Parts: sequence; C-alpha cells; structure tokens
Amino acid sequence: MLFNSVQFAVFLPIVFALYWFVVNRNLRWQNILLLAASYFFYACWDWRFLFLLIFSTLLDYYTGLRMSSAGNQSARTAWFWLSVGVNLGFLGFFKYYNFFAASFAEAVGALGWKINPWTLQVILPVGISFYTFHGLSYVIDIYKRRIPAEKDFIEYAVFVSFFPLLVAGPIERATHLLPQIKRERHFEYQKGIDGLRQILWGLFKKIVIADQCAEYANLIFSQSGHESGSNLVMGALFFTFQIYGDFSGYSDIALGTARLFGIDLLRNFAYPYFSRDIAEFWRRWHISLSTWFRDYLYIPLGGSKGGNWMRVRNTFIIFLVSGFWHGANWTFIVWGFLNALFIMPSILSRTNRTNLDIVAQNRALPTLREFLSIIITFSLTVFAWIFFRSASLAQAFGYIRGICNRSLFTVPDYKPGVLILYIVLFMLIEWWGRREQYAIAQLEIRFPKLFWRWLFYYLAVAAVLSFAGGKQQFIYFQF
Repeated sequence: MLFNSVQFAVFLPIVFALYWFVVNRNLRWQNILLLAASYFFYACWDWRFLFLLIFSTLLDYYTGLRMSSAGNQSARTAWFWLSVGVNLGFLGFFKYYNFFAASFAEAVGALGWKINPWTLQVILPVGISFYTFHGLSYVIDIYKRRIPAEKDFIEYAVFVSFFPLLVAGPIERATHLLPQIKRERHFEYQKGIDGLRQILWGLFKKIVIADQCAEYANLIFSQSGHESGSNLVMGALFFTFQIYGDFSGYSDIALGTARLFGIDLLRNFAYPYFSRDIAEFWRRWHISLSTWFRDYLYIPLGGSKGGNWMRVRNTFIIFLVSGFWHGANWTFIVWGFLNALFIMPSILSRTNRTNLDIVAQNRALPTLREFLSIIITFSLTVFAWIFFRSASLAQAFGYIRGICNRSLFTVPDYKPGVLILYIVLFMLIEWWGRREQYAIAQLEIRFPKLFWRWLFYYLAVAAVLSFAGGKQQFIYFQF
C-alpha cells in the first residue's frame, strides 16, 4: 500500500475516523487500533513477513524485560547480545546473504579457483532495516540504563510498527516516541491542518518532482553507454532531484500522517541541497539515520575525542556502514567511501560544526561565498549519487567516463522543459520556506489573504492529480 495510492487514500480516512470518533475516549483502544492498522498496512505488502515483524517485536520486548529483571551484569549482557545477534542475523540473511555469497565466489575466482555459490532468491522484507533499527536502539538504551523497559506490549509494538514510519522511517527512538504513545491524545484542529499541509507538500515532492525526474533518470542510466556527456550530466541531476523528492516526500507524508493522530515524529530532512559543506549536508539528509549512527556507533567508537587517526577511522567506519546499510552492492559502499572522503577536510580542520544554522538565516539571498559553497557541495553530492544509482561499479565508472569527453559540451538530446520549470519552482519554494520544518509550513502567514493561500493549495493539488497514476514505489522501500 503506497502513500501515493488510491488504497491509502481510502485506508487513512477510515483509520482517522475510527481513531477520533469511535475510540477517542480510550487510550488503550486508540493504541490497539493503531497497532491493528499498522499490521494491516504492513500485511498489504506481503502478509508472510508480518510474522517476522511480530517475532522481532516480541524478541526485543521480552529482552528488555529480562535485562531489567536480571540479577547481575553478565545476565543483562547475555540477553543484550542475544537480541542484537538475532536482529542482525535476520537483517544479514535477508539483505546480504546473496551479496556475500557472490562476493566470496568472485574473490576465490580471482585466485584461480572456480566455485558456484549457493544463492537463494531471497525476497527482502519491506522496512526490515528500519524496524530492526527501532528495536536495536530500544535494546541498547535499556542496556545502557538510559530508559526503563516498557511493560505494556501494545504500546511497545505501536512504537516499533506505527504505520507512517514502518517501511521507510524516520528511525524513531523510544525516548521520543514511546512517551507520546503512552499519554492521552486529543484532537487539535491546527495540528490536523498542519499535517494535511505537510502531506500535500510530500505528495507534490513525490509525484510531481520525483516520479517525473525518475522517467528521465531511469532512461538515461539504463542506456548510459550510448548517451552523450551532456545527457549523462542531465541524468545525474534528474536522479539527484528524484531521490530527494522521493525520500523527503515520503518523510513529509509520514510526519504529516502521524500528526493527524496527535503524534510528532523526528524530522528527517532539513533542506540538504542548500548545505555549504558535506558535514552540513549530512546533518540535513536522512537525519534520523545519521544521528542513529552517531549515537550508537560513532560515539561508542570514541567519536572525535581522540587524535586525528581516531577521528578519521571512526568517520570512515560510519560512512562505510551507512553505505552498506543502504544495500548489498559495492556501489553503496563506494558511495559511503566518497562521502567520507568529501567530509574529511572539515573533520581534520575541525570545521565540521561551522555551518549549524540554515544558510542566509536573516537574509533573502546568500552571499557570493555561500552560493559558491552550496554549488560545490551540491556538485560533490551529484557525483556521489552516480554510484548510488548505478547497478554496478562498472556502470558507475563507465558513466563517469562518458561524462569526461567532448560530448559534455554538446546540447542535450532531451527537452524536459515543463519538468525543469517545476524543479525551479520547487527549489524556489524550498528556499522561501527553508527556515521552517517543511517549506509550506507557514503558508497562512506568508499568504495572509485567503484567496492566495487557497490558490496555492488548488494549484498544488491540481499538479499532483495531473501527474498521479504512475504509483512508482518509493526508492527507500528497498532498503
């Protein structure tokens, strides 16, 4: 059930109506309804993997209780590693088994031995990386005595499987989401309107920007060996806007949907393409994953407290792991490695915490220096996305070679004029609203006259409906 599907357009109002008009006086029944709706939502993808989600939830719930009641540290540690081992074991099998089998066969083949690896047609359960990280953060926080174990299974299960974030995040923390699930929730009109507004902007990003860019990006990448350099640059740019519109659009829909039920999720994007360096980019892109790796991997490894060697080592570790988290392909690992290289100058010079505020915070336009910094950072990001999008390293290197020739200076064969206008308009609105949680959050303030505000809503809805119908799957569902 895609967020941009007719099924979800029917599912959401039904759950909303039951939640606020039938079980609104009873918190317990509200949470039971959210859990049932979440399991139904997940079962619509593949009902067989619902049992894996339930097993993972039961394992971490029971592990948390056993760690809290353990009489000594060794017992706590044993239960902790049992949960971590099983969770990572399932994630590793479903996501990485064939990758390791094929890579081992290739490595052995390079030594002159030929083997046939035993591979399986493993179907990747949608959202497994996200709900596994939900459970891991919960277990780690209990083990570190940051939070107590949750005794109510229904409330814990809603934390793991709340349907807006279940299949592609944001990756929540028990310290943030569980308290909201445990307290009474009452409908707030303004919060509901805000949620609908964010859903609309998310649908615009996904359907009008990402899905239309995907048509050109998919075409150019699929025949990259026969495209001119200028066409290849265009393909990389279209994928750059596709993945941002796709994933940040999903996050906006997820956050807006959660707000309809009185729940605030963690922010996942903060205008990353306006970043002035790679360190700032990674504070603004997929924020919930970046902070997860920071808190549960980078800091436990020593963070930046040691010398330069430790800072370099830890930075490469988290970026390589982040790349591998995205998929079982060497392209993702190289993508992570490139980002580690790009961020290294600011890590070594200790300037990675320089640009903490949004660019041109109190100005309409950036300075020339800020503008050039944005262009350089954006260009590095586009280059790295080539590896992320390519099916193999051979295709990625071939793509780059295709750019680096005289055909780079030819006129592109594709003429997506209307789409370019939409992208320009989209980026102008993002710049205009860059100080807010999402670009059109303060529309009633910026458009105080009702006519102009509703005209904007009408045009946005018309654009979404005019391009609706393709229902392309969200990119991050595969991770």
